[in-house]
Amino acid sequence: MRFIVFYKPGGEATAPPSPEQLAEMGKYIEASFKSGWLLATDGLLPSAKGARVRIDSGKFTVTDGPFAEAKEVIGGYAIIQAKSKEEAIEYTKSFLNQARQGESEVRQIFEASAAAPGQ
Repeated sequence: MRFIVFYKPGGEATAPPSPEQLAEMGKYIEASFKSGWLLATDGLLPSAKGARVRIDSGKFTVTDGPFAEAKEVIGGYAIIQAKSKEEAIEYTKSFLNQARQGESEVRQIFEASAAAPGQ
């Protein structure tokens, strides 16, 4: 099963990570890819550089960042491979331990073959 994990650091970053933090996270990510459970990951730029796009009754609204609820801003994502939701949660705990703060939302990715009748 594949899962997407959204990382919310708990606020907008005020400064980029230190070279030491980047190196430490780089080693963790490399080991995670090699172990096979991490399929893709990236950090995101601050919400000030983003926009929210909404449609209601056929009308679009675009709101430029930064967004008011900084604690809800997604700072990055990972796509992981796990045998169960419980295993995905354990991988997520491992990442959060490395990040040292924040929270993550773990969601299973819909796969049409798994939802097809008779399979």
